[in-house]
Amino acid sequence: MKLIDPRLSVIEKRLENVKRIIPVASGKGGVGKSIISALLALLLKEKNYKIGLLDLDLYGPSLHILLNNQHSFPKEEYGLKPVNINNIDFMSIIYFTQNKPLIMRGKELTDTLIELFTITRWNSLDFLIIDMPPGMGEILLDLIRLINRLEFLIVTNSTKIAMETVEKLIIFLKDQNIPIIGLIENMKIGDQDFVKEKCNSLGINYLGKISFYHKLEDYYGDNKEIINSPISEEISQIVNFFV
Repeated sequence: MKLIDPRLSVIEKRLENVKRIIPVASGKGGVGKSIISALLALLLKEKNYKIGLLDLDLYGPSLHILLNNQHSFPKEEYGLKPVNINNIDFMSIIYFTQNKPLIMRGKELTDTLIELFTITRWNSLDFLIIDMPPGMGEILLDLIRLINRLEFLIVTNSTKIAMETVEKLIIFLKDQNIPIIGLIENMKIGDQDFVKEKCNSLGINYLGKISFYHKLEDYYGDNKEIINSPISEEISQIVNFFV
């Protein structure tokens, strides 16, 4: 007889006061999911929404670097309360690994994901932004299995190589009847419209483009500077599509 994991009901309880859950995903790595996740959280917070931010890239978490929060730790209070960064509730596996490599697969990975959702006590939130790992592996599949009210935000860059992989993710999500808010074309170079045309053929919203900025890394870790950066202005226009 297969036993039901009691933690699954706890996850539902932990998320009951979260209005919308938005995973930021891509079939391809290196397209800028993390910076977009961070900026979405910062910009939504500027609009006075209650925001949570979760780094689910268990193998390569990076949001703590972008937000300049590498030495805090969640408070224990009937579970763990996320770290508060400029009124954003933030949780990451980095607080438990001490920046050491996380080597696991299969059931170990699933258990880690379940445990992270089980122990995290989110406050009442308007949006929980989830920075997803690249690809369509176990983290994505487990998240879809565990939470049934996800709204995906897809990120790609302007290359055909990235878009071909992202297209597979979009097709998979549509086959599973999982809502897709739309697609962001990041690090836009040139005037080609093939990404926008691909969105039209796939039947999803093209939310807009974000230009390629050579000096973007100079803003990492400085929330005030990055919120006033040119990339922030472009993402701010995209935010208006789904708030």
